[in-house]
Amino acid sequence: MTWRSSSSSCIRSIETLALWHDTYLQSTRPKYQNSAPQHDCYVHDVESPIKSPVRGTRTRLAPGGFFVKTHQAVAVINATIIDGTGAAPRPRQSLVVRDGVIEWMGPHSELPNLPDDTEFVDIDGATVLPGFMDVHVHLAMDGSLNPAGYLHEPDALLHFRGVRNARRTLDAGVTTVRDLSGSDYALAMAVEHGIIAGPRAIMAIHAMGPTGGHSDSRTLTVPFDCHPAGAHFGKTADGEDAARKLTREILRMGAGVVKVMATGGVWSPRDAPEHDGFTEKEMRAVVEEATNKGVYVAAHAQGANGIKNALRAGIKSIEHGYLIDDEGIQLLLDNDAWLVPTLLTGTTPPDPTKATAYAVEKKNRVRALLEENISRAFAAGVKVALGTDSGVVPHGQNLRELGIMVDLGMDPMRAIVAGTTEAARLLGLHDEAGSIEIGKRADLVVTAANPLTDIHSLGDPQNISLVIQNGTIVVDRRIRALALSTDRRTA
Repeated sequence: MTWRSSSSSCIRSIETLALWHDTYLQSTRPKYQNSAPQHDCYVHDVESPIKSPVRGTRTRLAPGGFFVKTHQAVAVINATIIDGTGAAPRPRQSLVVRDGVIEWMGPHSELPNLPDDTEFVDIDGATVLPGFMDVHVHLAMDGSLNPAGYLHEPDALLHFRGVRNARRTLDAGVTTVRDLSGSDYALAMAVEHGIIAGPRAIMAIHAMGPTGGHSDSRTLTVPFDCHPAGAHFGKTADGEDAARKLTREILRMGAGVVKVMATGGVWSPRDAPEHDGFTEKEMRAVVEEATNKGVYVAAHAQGANGIKNALRAGIKSIEHGYLIDDEGIQLLLDNDAWLVPTLLTGTTPPDPTKATAYAVEKKNRVRALLEENISRAFAAGVKVALGTDSGVVPHGQNLRELGIMVDLGMDPMRAIVAGTTEAARLLGLHDEAGSIEIGKRADLVVTAANPLTDIHSLGDPQNISLVIQNGTIVVDRRIRALALSTDRRTA
């Protein structure tokens, strides 16, 4: 009787957990998977305990260190708006936010009458941009550049590292990320429910590729599950049937994107960027399974042939693309696919004191070629979304990517669009985020710099004075409080 009672209780608990799990998945996947982030509380920024220089009580600090959102309106006034669509900047603008959504925007002189308890944030002519999106990060990675280093770490350390790196990413002005392996969706859940501060996250959970490829860090004959780094960052499958099964497993875990290895890479020990990874048929099988569940596929693809295999298989985004040739560029255009060039990691010289000798050699070889190849792709007009591969390079400097894009020939406004509207389109979030428009989420970044004349300024988080996520200030670097009077409101 005791056993039966305990068993029934266990079964009921599992059923309850499963119901909660399914409910969570439906509410946190991208829009094409019925996602609509619903933050109700925000973690207090303990790293920057600056008194908020605004009037009102939109956010209050609750027990446990959470910011609990109220339904009070917020007015951001005296702004120069770069809306993320590519339109010219609009000076002397204001916008009103309620319940995390932009309710009104227009010339400051036309600001409507607002309730007495409205919170006014006067940014005194500073530039407001959409919250940026980084579509290629690894929040659980620390840039050690040696996969063997993760062998000696307990699993929980990955999650603690992810918490720290999520905060650093948000501090840099990035309000949404796509994590392309290393973290499970617990991190996305923690942000969603206000347990930690960080960008909203779409998770790949694991990358997948062939035995001996870029998702396989083994050099010894040991079972794969004995290799923690491999178990978290990548899994292997060989053949179409195995690729289908692994895709189903990863989708079952809650992935909002599937990542495949179309080529070898720099950090993997038994291949090179020029080598093919999954075959075209294997990738086509993955695409079919993912598409069946409303999910798209991204491909780590550095070598020219693997890039073309991936695009022919129906891959939606090419990650890196360093050795792309003219045929690959044309396939990107023909397939309406995205290039995510990850220039921040691609152009950073390897540190021989941290990286393995084989990685240093491969990185230097690719680095000598990528700038010309990516510049050609930019000039051809391929769709580009901002991605940094942060985790291979340090977290918290994500917007340096914008400056490198411009250095390789991209117009500053186009670079901003790549980090906002185009990134949102790739993620399937463009109907709700990615640009400053009425009805869209109030994810905003404020800077005193002019990013159209000094795009590199955004690469330093200290130049990001405010980050607003879902209508709530989550990062505040302003030095002085701005006390606002009624007559100034209507000036």
